[in-house]
Amino acid sequence: MSGRQFHLIYILPNLFTAASIFTAIVAIVSSINGNFEKSAWLIFLSIVFDGLDGRIARLTRTTSRFGAEFDSLADIIAFGVAPALLLYLYIGHEYGKLGVLVMALYIIFGAIRLARFNTMSLNADPSVFIGVPIPVAAIFVSVWVLMFEEYGALQKYSLSLLIATLLVSLLMVSNIRYPSFKKINLKKPVLTKTLILLIMSASLIYLYPVEGFASISTLYLIWGIAGALRTIINRKMIHSRR
Repeated sequence: MSGRQFHLIYILPNLFTAASIFTAIVAIVSSINGNFEKSAWLIFLSIVFDGLDGRIARLTRTTSRFGAEFDSLADIIAFGVAPALLLYLYIGHEYGKLGVLVMALYIIFGAIRLARFNTMSLNADPSVFIGVPIPVAAIFVSVWVLMFEEYGALQKYSLSLLIATLLVSLLMVSNIRYPSFKKINLKKPVLTKTLILLIMSASLIYLYPVEGFASISTLYLIWGIAGALRTIINRKMIHSRR
């Protein structure tokens, strides 16, 4: 392989990272212009580009420290600033300082989540995330803005969306464990259940894209909280038996 070819392959995953940033910037501009639905879908597109950059880097064996740092900076723009601004311009501004606070905490805790992930990634269990991943938080915020746009009756519950976003912000910096799906047990019984779950999820998203993504992202958040509560209860029961 020539030096020129090597450099071109090295640049390829970073181009997808740059695409994620560019898409996020367009999403921010769309929010400023009041096109909230377009902004939300562009954030989803940023997530697609973000997922591709790492996979392409691993496939082409061009992972690097630069790429990892560039990806983190892209994530705070695409999944921190863009959804926070979308939420603020959509409903947050109606609540004055509270709206500003929720937007600020979402971005700050998202940055802390990314920094913690980077420092723990070498020793972390690949099957779980500690705290909600920031792309999942971005999906949650964006898709619920779409839900509020699609169902006008939800507008009277706009404060609940701010509170939910604050909760998601706290979950990002929590120690609650969430499945990462990077390492899945492929034994036959688990494989069959996983396949059925994926087919059902894909079917739901195909029939009802907004409702499907809203349901899946919300259930994912609840799954981690339920698991943490179950762990606490089990520990208390074990302690009480001693």
